[in-house]
Amino acid sequence: MKHLVVVLTEPSQDREEEYNEYYENIHLDEVIETTGWKTAQRFKLGAQEGQKCPLPYLAIYEAQADSPQEVMDKLEQTRSLRRQSSSLNRKTAAVWVFEEIGSEHT
Repeated sequence: MKHLVVVLTEPSQDREEEYNEYYENIHLDEVIETTGWKTAQRFKLGAQEGQKCPLPYLAIYEAQADSPQEVMDKLEQTRSLRRQSSSLNRKTAAVWVFEEIGSEHT
């Protein structure tokens, strides 16, 4: 079953350039390599309406698994295989796993 892993993050104070370099050029590829997930892509908040988005950076990963918990478990089990950077503010980061409930429309 297809799942989307949605991650909101922000850089540590005064480390945005280092954070962007790490996330784009190291972290995304390492997550794909260590988890076996299909794709990864980053976005930066550009506009909003309604409830305020809590963090400016979004990463979306596509994963195949039997359950959302299996996706989350794989992320946690493989964490030690990836380089970690203090440029990413771990105190504010958040992860959600969404499971597919309908077909993709094109």
